[in-house]
Amino acid sequence: MYRTHTCGELRIQHRNAAVTLAGWVQTIRKFGAITFVDLRDRYGITQLVFEESLNERLESQPLGREFVLQVSGTVNERSNKNVNIPTGDIEVVVQSFSILNTSATPPFTIQDDTDGGDDLRMKYRYLDLRRNPVKKNLELRYHVNRSARNYLHEQGFMEIETPFLIKSTPEGARDFVVPSRMNAGQFYALPQSPQTFKQLLMVSGYDRYFQVVKCFRDEDLRADRQPEFTQIDCEMSFVEQEDILSLFEGMIKHILKDVKGVDYTHTVERITWEDAMWTYGIDKPDTRFDMRLANLRYPAHTFPERENLAHLIDQAGFKVFDEAETVIALSAPGCSGYSRKQTDELTDWVKRPQIGMNGLAFIKVQPDGSFKSSIDKFYPEDRLKAIAEAVQARPDDLILLLAGPEERTRKAAAELRLFMAERLGMRKSDEFKLLWVVDFPLFEYDAEGNRWVARHHPFTSPKPEHIDRMIQNNPAIENAAEYLKHPYANIKANAYDMVLNGNEIGGGSIRIFQRALQEKMFAALGMDEEEQKHKFGFLLGAFEYGAPPHGGLAFGFDRLCAILGGSEGIRDFIAFPKNNSGRDVMLDAPSAIDQAQLEELNIRITPVQK
Repeated sequence: MYRTHTCGELRIQHRNAAVTLAGWVQTIRKFGAITFVDLRDRYGITQLVFEESLNERLESQPLGREFVLQVSGTVNERSNKNVNIPTGDIEVVVQSFSILNTSATPPFTIQDDTDGGDDLRMKYRYLDLRRNPVKKNLELRYHVNRSARNYLHEQGFMEIETPFLIKSTPEGARDFVVPSRMNAGQFYALPQSPQTFKQLLMVSGYDRYFQVVKCFRDEDLRADRQPEFTQIDCEMSFVEQEDILSLFEGMIKHILKDVKGVDYTHTVERITWEDAMWTYGIDKPDTRFDMRLANLRYPAHTFPERENLAHLIDQAGFKVFDEAETVIALSAPGCSGYSRKQTDELTDWVKRPQIGMNGLAFIKVQPDGSFKSSIDKFYPEDRLKAIAEAVQARPDDLILLLAGPEERTRKAAAELRLFMAERLGMRKSDEFKLLWVVDFPLFEYDAEGNRWVARHHPFTSPKPEHIDRMIQNNPAIENAAEYLKHPYANIKANAYDMVLNGNEIGGGSIRIFQRALQEKMFAALGMDEEEQKHKFGFLLGAFEYGAPPHGGLAFGFDRLCAILGGSEGIRDFIAFPKNNSGRDVMLDAPSAIDQAQLEELNIRITPVQK
């Protein structure tokens, strides 16, 4: 056998035992006639001692970093113990060894604090995977996977696999397509999710389905996005929204306890989508801290039921506010002492293209309750005080105000809130806060296409009381600036998202399960009868055979792992990820295929005319 124990297994109770280990050479240290070697495998590191009797052989067969080595010897208690590793109380005195394979000099140092940059480590990902931080990420991923499966099994769910080669029905992101050799000129698509399959499984009577499944979307990438990603995909029959929320917040609590040792006893708060947008400016708010927004001005049709506070800023002669569609304020606690340099830095931050604002106003609430402001030329102290009360600012707080177009200003305020919380240490990676956001809009307006599209997907059920608002066509909006006045803007869905620490980790809905309503939804999105039949005839047909009420939810598995691992990006929690251009630099993919393959697939490549 190659080994009797792993490199992370031996302890003081194994003293004097004869053992055989195998692994990779991490470091080599020579002290006179004695050589120390750290041997590493997936489980840990064990120190090896090569005494003087092996010197001659070591000189003729020198060891190098990342050599694959097998040793046999005796476990000895270390005189200088290493408290930083589990095997630090012992060492193995080597009696014989065998070099199983040599190694070229690695392109970067394989250790926790490596000297390899992202591109180099991605190219040699199989070496990067040997490093402890990456290994721990994959171990955490496996632990989350196992924990979720165990919970769902105990809740009576059945794991069922669904196809990867399916029909292209692009509704959200672009599909990845796969040519069919046997059906010339025709293509499969890779699934963006198993949505229609899991609904068909509900029609088939498998009332509790789940799958840890790969999904594929051809979209622009960023730190938390990959062209192929993993979902924990779930669906249930004969359930209402409350059943789903209760069961799956139970799953996340189970994972937090099992994986992180966190006993999450808090009630999971639920807020509507409108409340989230009003209070935090975003539909996935981080509620580990407060710092709520004060909406001083906004278009009346955006939040028609909300109190209008425009009188606090109107008629002051300050054109920036007077002419702005939206003015939003937030209060950063304990920041009234910010210097001119610091407030200028914040102004530069909101002016960045990613944020897109023209500037930033501020009001300092001094510790004695007085005010100092960049706009005190226009607003006397009594009006500054009223603004401070509206934003619930306290002495020693810094009020930050943004003004501009509605959508851009709200998004910028949400980003500024997170930026200030990060600065103030309010976003701790070892603190977890769950939130349900419910009652999303059924539709959202696509300004580029001047039409309404499904906010989640076209299988999401509207609130029953809103079904009559769904007209049987999808007319263009004559005045794009007035789209929020359209009846579609106020139709709510039986949809819900789970948010963890300001990240959407899961989303789902109660589904449409009656053919007539599904056809009504397709028609509302502008699909005529022929297009409905071409794209979704199989689903509409299935709904004629006793489809049960059903709903479900899909968790972003990669993102959940990253959050539990204290990371902003998902890439290091995937064994072989793509870079930000969607390339696998290790395999050099995507790549061209040879002419013979193209001919076999009946494909001819034509240069794009620029």
